Amino acid sequence: MSEELRKEAAKMLLNGATLLSEPCPYCKGVRVMKEGQALCTKCGRKPGKKKIVTEEKRENPLKQTLDKKLEDLSKELEKEMDHDKQQAILKSINSVLEMIDKIKEK
Repeated sequence: MSEELRKEAAKMLLNGATLLSEPCPYCKGVRVMKEGQALCTKCGRKPGKKKIVTEEKRENPLKQTLDKKLEDLSKELEKEMDHDKQQAILKSINSVLEMIDKIKEK
């Protein structure tokens, strides 16, 4: 390992980098990673940024259903001409919105 690579790896480690368990794909040397950038301490190659996979927060299926229902009711309200039916649709929309608020609280 060259002095320059050793210094760069040490600097990365002091700034929060981690040692990787996977060896360098080119020379099997030890690698250090910081902010998705890996550096081999033996050959100095930087294979590129490694995407760090994080678990995505999945939306509640009930919320998805309620959102779809809200969209359907909005389209229905837009087309409805009868005042009484409009009022009934608005009450349904209000109920759906209240349920969405309750889900958000949890």
